[in-house]
Amino acid sequence: MPPVAPRDLMVVVTSVGTEEQALDVAHALVRARHAACVNIVPNIHSVYRWKGRICDDGEMLLIVKTRSASFEAVRETIHKVNTYELPEVLAYRVDWASPGFAEWIEKMTTVRKAARPAPKPRAKVRKPARRAPRSRAGQRA
Repeated sequence: MPPVAPRDLMVVVTSVGTEEQALDVAHALVRARHAACVNIVPNIHSVYRWKGRICDDGEMLLIVKTRSASFEAVRETIHKVNTYELPEVLAYRVDWASPGFAEWIEKMTTVRKAARPAPKPRAKVRKPARRAPRSRAGQRA
């Protein structure tokens, strides 16, 4: 496998309101190989303006390690699984990564082609037993 260029790696950040949501998003991303790893950081305190008022909420921060080629799939999964009306999705390109870790991200986010099942052995076709030919003498005229 050729070395992974750092610019091919991304860190995506999103937030959710509950641990259950964090686990749902993380498992969906890793299971589908859209992310190699998702860190769930609890006890984030967010202050933001939403629909004309200032909100002050506890959240969980998700740090997603992936490849830039997987960004759209990561974004779509977050939007599908996250219950927020407007899920946060911020992506940052990686300028540097340790070679071993970069290769691991590449390997964990590459969808493996399903191995072809071995061909089934062909069933032997049994030929019907041959009948002895009838003699003409036994036939009616």
